[in-house]
Amino acid sequence: MSACKPAEPGSRRQFHAENADRARDEALRLLAQRDALGPRWLAWVATELYHLKPPEFAAMVRRELERLNTADRQFGQASKGVH
Repeated sequence: MSACKPAEPGSRRQFHAENADRARDEALRLLAQRDALGPRWLAWVATELYHLKPPEFAAMVRRELERLNTADRQFGQASKGVH
């Protein structure tokens, strides 16, 4: 995965705007492996997040993964198409 540039002070909003779609796509990729990996999924996701750079992007993916995972638990399969 290619690294995106770290956010400069004052450009946090721009960094988020430029990487939001990519963070969502990465979170969806991670979430898609949950059933296949079963109980190993959480450790695998932690490793995947650790390798994402810069840390600001990894945090975006983690937040998006949490949002999607919560929606999935609350609304089931219907949430997979909602962004």
